[in-house]
Amino acid sequence: MSIVNPIQRNLKFLLPVDRVTDWHADGVHVSQFLNTLSLFFPQGERFFIESVRYYRDQIDEPELKASVKAFIAQEAMHGREHQIYNDAMEAAGFPIKAMEARVTRRLKRLQKITSPAYCLAVTVALEHLTAIMADALLESPAALEGAEPRFKALWEWHALEETEHKAVAFDVYQQVIGTGVKAYCLRSLTLLMATTIFFSLCTIFYLRILRRSQALTNLRGWWSLTRHLWLRPGVFRKALPAWFAWFKPGFHPWQHDNRHHLEQLDELVARVDGFGQQQAA
Repeated sequence: MSIVNPIQRNLKFLLPVDRVTDWHADGVHVSQFLNTLSLFFPQGERFFIESVRYYRDQIDEPELKASVKAFIAQEAMHGREHQIYNDAMEAAGFPIKAMEARVTRRLKRLQKITSPAYCLAVTVALEHLTAIMADALLESPAALEGAEPRFKALWEWHALEETEHKAVAFDVYQQVIGTGVKAYCLRSLTLLMATTIFFSLCTIFYLRILRRSQALTNLRGWWSLTRHLWLRPGVFRKALPAWFAWFKPGFHPWQHDNRHHLEQLDELVARVDGFGQQQAA
């Protein structure tokens, strides 16, 4: 069971749209990689909400019911802010709407041809992916060092709230699907499939975005991305052990207790509130 209860926060980041294509200190390739991740979130968060909400009435524990309600609220806020982010990319001349539509079609088809149990398994698998990448980012302050402050705050907020609710969908899965061999095999297979499909589609979108950025053949930019993901700070490298931990029988997300990162939330909320005050002034 979760050791942290998520809290709904209604934050607005007021992203500077003129910086959307090159907001990261490591350059265009890293900026556009994170931008590519962003385009999955509005549709993905809706899918997560629908998958968990389907089973809400089957949850008996009041604490888990409350966590599900907060999970839904947090995911809705993530979807809203990332939609604003994605719209800024579209306005900058990138075919984000077309790529979002492709994600939507895939998720709708998944809901149509599979069961609610499978959709919930996909949700817990993708929640694991986002949680371990969030943890790797939070463990590596250099990952966002020097970035434009509002974009930096958005990614920190998303990572912190993904950490805060990282076990909610998993706890729902265990309660309504179970903890036996069948449930274990379903979630294990689903993570393998979800990881493969997600990063395959992410690569296709990223290459399209880089081509539109006229950065596809910039070897220095590719080296910057490789260093960022695998060397220093090495976000993907640091996430790998946690990815493999999923396949351990008896796994639970809070076996890796990283709640100390959540101590940053009050400072982050104050910082984001300050953005609004600056704009009003």
